[in-house]
Amino acid sequence: MSPRHFLTLKDLSSDELKQLLSRAIELKRMHREGTEYQPLKNKVLAMIFEKSSTRTRVSFEAGMAQFGGHALFLSPRDTQLGRGEPVEDSARVISSMVDAVMIRTFDHGMVETFAANSSVPVINALTDDFHPCQLLADMQTYLEHRGSIEGKKVVWVGDGNNMCQSYINAAALLNFKLVVACPKGYEPTPEILAENADYVTVVNSAQEAAKDADLVVTDVFASMGQEDEQDLRLKDFAGFQVNQAIMDLAKPDALFMHCLPAHRGEEVTSEVIDHPDSVVWDEAENRLHAQKALLEFLICN
Repeated sequence: MSPRHFLTLKDLSSDELKQLLSRAIELKRMHREGTEYQPLKNKVLAMIFEKSSTRTRVSFEAGMAQFGGHALFLSPRDTQLGRGEPVEDSARVISSMVDAVMIRTFDHGMVETFAANSSVPVINALTDDFHPCQLLADMQTYLEHRGSIEGKKVVWVGDGNNMCQSYINAAALLNFKLVVACPKGYEPTPEILAENADYVTVVNSAQEAAKDADLVVTDVFASMGQEDEQDLRLKDFAGFQVNQAIMDLAKPDALFMHCLPAHRGEEVTSEVIDHPDSVVWDEAENRLHAQKALLEFLICN
């Protein structure tokens, strides 16, 4: 039987995604109660990092340890991938020795190629196109604080990047309305917009988008690998900062999320990120619990 992979949210059905979110909440409760649960005893997760990380590495490594398994940290400096070995060959070898592979890299095609040649589940822990693991944590966080997100208005302010595109996928799976507010030229890819036209609208005004929002989300203006565009992007994204004036346009109980790390004073003000309606710290912690649910689903299913 071919392994299940998790390269985008759409590798799950709507029911499977909802099941994962409920399971993540249950695993979080068990963890806080001190319940010992080790379904992955003697299992090994290979973690391939071509992009640096804090939350991704800590959450996956801690999750495997709590589940009784082990995680291997692999960087290009440590493996033949960094010396030109074909991805196909590395995938065949690595997957023959471990129980799952997590990859955080730039090119989404690399993850797809690896998965096509892997005998075990492959998890996309971030590419330039998608960041589905973060969306598991975000959707878990909304469910915990406000209940079902179905029918709600979610506003994305900023670049139409990997996070934005994963929010588009989430909108289709969980049936919420997504409004993307970005400057012209920074929209999500036309293909993903066309595929999900019933769920997403793009506007060029943060103020217009934020009206009556149930959830407001943003991310840094320049992602990893775009550092040389920082100055240009700061100019282009003027007017797209999430500040208290933006949040005041949303519903009174609207939540604020950010995948972190945040550049305070750029895409978001400290006033917003530290506000009681900001759930960024729960959101960050939930990477651990959501990914444990994902690992259990992929490896034990």
